Amino acid sequence: MPVLTRLVLPHAAPRVTTARPADKGDVVFGLLRARWHDRGLELTGFARPQGLDTRRPGSAWTWLTLRHEDADAPPLHLRSRPRRMPEVTDDSARPEHNHDWSGFTVLLAPGRLRRDGRWLLGDWRIETTLFTRPRAVRVRRHYGALAPHWCGSGEYPPACWVDHDVRLQPYFEDGRLRLRLERPAVRITRAARTAVGLGLGGVADSCPAGTVLRLRHRQSDAVIEQPLTRGGDTFTVRLPYRPFTAEGRGRGDLEHWDAELLRPDGGTEQLCLDERGGPVAGQHPLPDTRDRVLYLKHLADGRLQLCVQPAVGLVDRIAVRADGFELSGHCPEPAADRLELVLRHSGTASEVRGPVASGPDGRFLARVPATRTGSDGAALPLRKGIWEASLEPPDGAGPGRSLLAAPAALPAVPAAATAGGKRILLQRRWHDTLLVDSTPVLSAAERSAWTQRRQRAEHYPAARRAPLRDAVLYDVFGGRGYADSPRAVHAELARRSAPLAHLWAVDDAQAAVPAGVTPVRVWSPEWYRALATCRYLVGNTHFPDFLERRPGQVVVQTWHGSLLKRIAHDVENPWLADHGYLAALDRETPQWSLLLSPSPFATPILRRAFRYGGEVLESGYPRNDVLAHPDPRTAAAVRRRLGVPDGKRIVLYAPTWREDQRRGDGDGFRLDLRLDLDHARRLLGRDHVLLVRPHAHVREPLPGAGDGFRYDCGDYPDPQELLLVADVLVTDYSSIMFDFAITGRPMYFFTYDLEHYRDTLRGFYFDFEPNAPGPLVPTSAELLGALRELADRGGGLPPGYAERYRRFQAEHCALDDGGAARRVVDRMLGTQPAAGRSRAAPGARRNRRQEKE
Repeated sequence: MPVLTRLVLPHAAPRVTTARPADKGDVVFGLLRARWHDRGLELTGFARPQGLDTRRPGSAWTWLTLRHEDADAPPLHLRSRPRRMPEVTDDSARPEHNHDWSGFTVLLAPGRLRRDGRWLLGDWRIETTLFTRPRAVRVRRHYGALAPHWCGSGEYPPACWVDHDVRLQPYFEDGRLRLRLERPAVRITRAARTAVGLGLGGVADSCPAGTVLRLRHRQSDAVIEQPLTRGGDTFTVRLPYRPFTAEGRGRGDLEHWDAELLRPDGGTEQLCLDERGGPVAGQHPLPDTRDRVLYLKHLADGRLQLCVQPAVGLVDRIAVRADGFELSGHCPEPAADRLELVLRHSGTASEVRGPVASGPDGRFLARVPATRTGSDGAALPLRKGIWEASLEPPDGAGPGRSLLAAPAALPAVPAAATAGGKRILLQRRWHDTLLVDSTPVLSAAERSAWTQRRQRAEHYPAARRAPLRDAVLYDVFGGRGYADSPRAVHAELARRSAPLAHLWAVDDAQAAVPAGVTPVRVWSPEWYRALATCRYLVGNTHFPDFLERRPGQVVVQTWHGSLLKRIAHDVENPWLADHGYLAALDRETPQWSLLLSPSPFATPILRRAFRYGGEVLESGYPRNDVLAHPDPRTAAAVRRRLGVPDGKRIVLYAPTWREDQRRGDGDGFRLDLRLDLDHARRLLGRDHVLLVRPHAHVREPLPGAGDGFRYDCGDYPDPQELLLVADVLVTDYSSIMFDFAITGRPMYFFTYDLEHYRDTLRGFYFDFEPNAPGPLVPTSAELLGALRELADRGGGLPPGYAERYRRFQAEHCALDDGGAARRVVDRMLGTQPAAGRSRAAPGARRNRRQEKE
């Protein structure tokens, strides 16, 4: 028996009194889930002590005490069952303590709320006591109340009829869980549509002659009173539609009518919905209105509320399928036959859309996918985070409609599907609003701050003592995909059949890797082991700040761009330093074995900006080999994956990011699109498509993408393939210009904020205006006009830019001969790099000699 069980249970139940002050924030209590089954109400929650470890069974024990509003009623004590719940540790976001055994489950049998054969009706306060043992000889008690979860049954616990006329309703008041055991005086048991309105029926304890149904309009002083037809303890009432839209009512987005029975003596009773005999809640189209319904809403507390509003997707059946969830429900005509399902990520606003099948009488069927299709056609799990679900017109011409769970469907959530090793949950919030929660690919036990601290401080150092293995770990922008120079290095190693294992860092299962490559989840135990034991690490951005290169290990920093805008220590504004970037960079660069340089121009800049004293290899960027020797078959395959029609010219717009455009939630940067997309479509849509590729730091989608003209390529794995098929590039100050210059195709520079970017944000490494290999255009109208003119004259470079383009190529693209990956792999597999020198690969030296000749 666990130690706390032995010490506590033999004694009396916890002596929790209302006079005892609660601990001041030293314990966090919460309800996670509530469900009913044949034995009663099961509550699952946690009691997490802030400064105490509860990682072992028996290190924490929770009791619940129920106190009736009648002080003379004896308290009811509920013993819980401890549960291991790593999510409690994860939710704490603290690395110092493990709280895996802070979870508990407790069962309340409804019969315990009876005394002497009668129900103890009224409100019950729930007090929570946590027992811990901070020292071997001391048991400590902590007091508090269960707070609501952010979603699901932990936010709005379900009620249950525990007798034919008695219901038990868990609810929260002032953030504390309570119970209400009630015998509703009026129960609405049925609703039926008539020719001119609705007919309601129910049961009432007292319904004398003259009793009426009274509805009060919240948005005005209007009152509707309808007489009841009585029959013993039952009644019926007719509710015509017309008063809901009379005198200008019914035109707002949402109008509420509060319902009650009014007796002749002036007494009133609330209306409780009783749907044990069939559904009562529902929405009914109002005649002579444009898409307005009368919605009989079953509130979380069981009461009836009437709303006049646009039709919603009221889901009454939920089924789990292999590829997600199938929802069927009711959305009255004419809405259902002109809507589509939309999932919208609450953080990035990216969208997943799918068709909605309509049936008779406003029925609909929709599939909520657990996957999304990337711009390259690959099926990937939904990105982690919350996806809001709605029904919306495909053309955006009308408002979206929430997907709500009808009372009959509430027990079916949460529902779970699996995609790419991730759990995708169909969940509810605000009682009945459906949403999708794409959980992290790492389990709670793997991702918690406590585990991550141990991985860095203990497991990674221990793994560094294991023998190095002949393997390569590749990383592109922290796990974004199979792309960039690491992709080209892998392809070269595979071409040589090098005896190496190939591992690829993948974040959130958001990348597909080719056969022969093993995906490794970023921040997972296997990722830490790979960093410690792989002989070669190849990445195009920053490595983890705890990385310590060991003897015999080769760390290749390919970097990811040539240099117009200033980087790292060369940036003169305080943004980078204020965010700790430069300090982290100074800790990282000594761990590099080799830094790649795309050109002799870039070499001294990279060394100075990174304050890097190791070897710099002037090899060119391996990622550009595909542009130096373009393959028409690859280009045709890329166009097919994108869905670009034959004969359409491709304009690729690839702007950089801006440090002063950080998103409000702090996750990435905004897509500050200054291009007039409607004008672009009118001017270019006949014979062009527009691909938009934001910088990797930008976290927002392209508005209106998927219309046959606009293509959002923000998630396309490898931008080099986009450059391969683009007929013209539009950028601003992005280093993508250096890559595209290899193709010799035209470039335009949309420089609407040139002075601000150059003089305030970043600064440039060379005088951009006289040396840019294409026109600098300050306005959207001028840019679109120039693109139209370019197409009308059959392409080619803009007049007057051929010589400038040639000089730009000579300065920045001299090493882009298609052999960069070969040169990098030769050096990587060769002798250990000699520190402190720059080195041009042999092939690169030959190219430079030929250039001079």
